[in-house]
Amino acid sequence: MINQHSESVFHQTLETSSDKGYKFSWFDWICLWYPPGWLILFNRHWQHYHSDPDGWNWLEYILFLIPCGFYLALLIRWLRLGCRSPRKEVGEFNPKYQQAFRQEILAPIVKYYFRGELQQIEHLPQTGPMIVAMNHAGMCFPWDFLTLGYLLSETQGWVVQPLANVSLFEHPWMIWWLPSQWSQVLGAVRAEIHDFETAIAHGKILLYAPEGIRGPGKGWQKRYQLQKFDISFIQLSDRYHIPITPVVCIGSEFLHPWTVNSKKLQRIIKLPFLPISPLMFILLLFPSMGVWAMKTRLRYFIQPLEQQIHTSKDRADTYQKAQLLRNKLQTQITRMLKNVNP
Repeated sequence: MINQHSESVFHQTLETSSDKGYKFSWFDWICLWYPPGWLILFNRHWQHYHSDPDGWNWLEYILFLIPCGFYLALLIRWLRLGCRSPRKEVGEFNPKYQQAFRQEILAPIVKYYFRGELQQIEHLPQTGPMIVAMNHAGMCFPWDFLTLGYLLSETQGWVVQPLANVSLFEHPWMIWWLPSQWSQVLGAVRAEIHDFETAIAHGKILLYAPEGIRGPGKGWQKRYQLQKFDISFIQLSDRYHIPITPVVCIGSEFLHPWTVNSKKLQRIIKLPFLPISPLMFILLLFPSMGVWAMKTRLRYFIQPLEQQIHTSKDRADTYQKAQLLRNKLQTQITRMLKNVNP
């Protein structure tokens, strides 16, 4: 845990750096349009606002950009840290840093790369708390979630927090790619029932994938086919009288196309899914591309508000209600695909 002194320094550094802000340089624009550079963007932005002596340095960043250079950068960093892993610290959600990251890093990516659009915004309520339930796909870094969070924040001024797989917090690979506090500070909530319920009880606006990991893990052959919905969001919506705002995303399946999920290898390396596609051969040469995704057009269609659904204590009845919502969204997706070119 971060002790009180470390936490004080953490926020003081953020306040001091926020006066200057992060300006996109010519090097950042190169990183935006050169896929191995996206990891550099994330880390450079973090280092602008936070003191991170264990983080990457300029020599290592340059190595990211050449084939197999990431492996050499990893070795150099490991030796530089005294043959140990980066320190693991627990960060707390910081809305100020979320806003800075959204405006200074996400904005150009969403605007120029994913061309994010929010449609049918008349269905959005004026304020929270609420559960924003979306079809989650792409079998890659959760860009469909990040883009929707950005658009909702810009349109409504909301502080939005996504429910994230536990591997984004604990997998040993993540502390070598991104700062150990990164997901928490940006507002991610662990996809565990206790954390989910706590966030709901505190009136948060949460982005939630009712399919769970089955959505992005289903593979290219089942694109735009909604998988079974979990029932926890229905139960919590009813318990805390919180409405559900369904959202249909078109374009997310093309974030990492032509994929199949290798469940055997996935279990070995303890990842939520392991996509196998032609792009994976490039990833072996440029591991820093793990946070990158194919260029696509992400369009979000806000559906009419689902008020808290009064469920019985019968789990089977709750399950039926969750799948009823799934069928409704599947019908909308099928209809939209006929009228929209992804």
